[in-house]
Amino acid sequence: MSNSRVVSAVKEADFSETTAWKDFLALIKIGIVNSNFITAFTGLWLALYFTDTYFLGSIDVMLLTLIGSSLVVAGSCSINNYIDRDIDPLMERTKNRPTVTGRVAPSRALGLGIGFVIFGEIMLFMTTITAGLIGLFGVFSYVVLYSMWTKRKYASNTIVGSISGAVPPLIGWAAIDPGLGAVPIALFLIMFVWQPPHFYAIAMRRVEEYRAAGVPMLPVVKGFARTKLSMLLWVIALFPLPFLLPSLGTAFIVLATVLNIGWLVLAIKGYKAKNDHKWATMMFVYSLNYLTIMFTGMVILTFI
Repeated sequence: MSNSRVVSAVKEADFSETTAWKDFLALIKIGIVNSNFITAFTGLWLALYFTDTYFLGSIDVMLLTLIGSSLVVAGSCSINNYIDRDIDPLMERTKNRPTVTGRVAPSRALGLGIGFVIFGEIMLFMTTITAGLIGLFGVFSYVVLYSMWTKRKYASNTIVGSISGAVPPLIGWAAIDPGLGAVPIALFLIMFVWQPPHFYAIAMRRVEEYRAAGVPMLPVVKGFARTKLSMLLWVIALFPLPFLLPSLGTAFIVLATVLNIGWLVLAIKGYKAKNDHKWATMMFVYSLNYLTIMFTGMVILTFI
């Protein structure tokens, strides 16, 4: 074989491996996996902190929890791709998913999803029964209640989908303290309330795609004005939640309140926005920064 053919074969193999890896990451929705990893770790870390559990003596539990919860989330997302393979081709945002392009067979996506969920749940049950059960509830709420039931029928689908997104910090805490308590419930509520304005921003940016796919997202069914009001109300609902975590100290309450005020100001500006899509993008970006700063801030403040 000539040198040129060897180089060409190597490049083709590298491209194939790169594409396969990208397809895998798209299949498991790596962005969702990463964000849930952060919130699960925060719940786990705060449980260690507030129960005075020795960190080095709990490394095995931490690994089982973080890997297990990530597998459960990744598996659920893969199953979601299998379920949505008929509407994904109709949306610009999802038309290149591997289950749409044919690079991953639907049966393989489903099998991978179920396999990940099973292995992830085994790991969670190896920590505590409570963590495992909460993980199963998360899978059920995302796959059944959201993906299979409400997503295509009701404008409230976003709220239903927010349940599963709020589960990871509960899993993290329950792996250390199965008794749960006020702190993990507060984390759950923060995550639950954070999600509607975050996903409504996405829905506003992609409203015509959702309309074409027949998905009754709030902007499709009720329009932008009603969606802006809902986003504003959900942001306002975030304000009292940091006060449910007085044990994190005044610094956290101040940090969270500043973040809430910033989001509220941005939400109010939506009523004067000349470009709704640009404003929705700003709301989306702010929501991502909000989540990252809020939950990493909780961890950092335990060292102060």
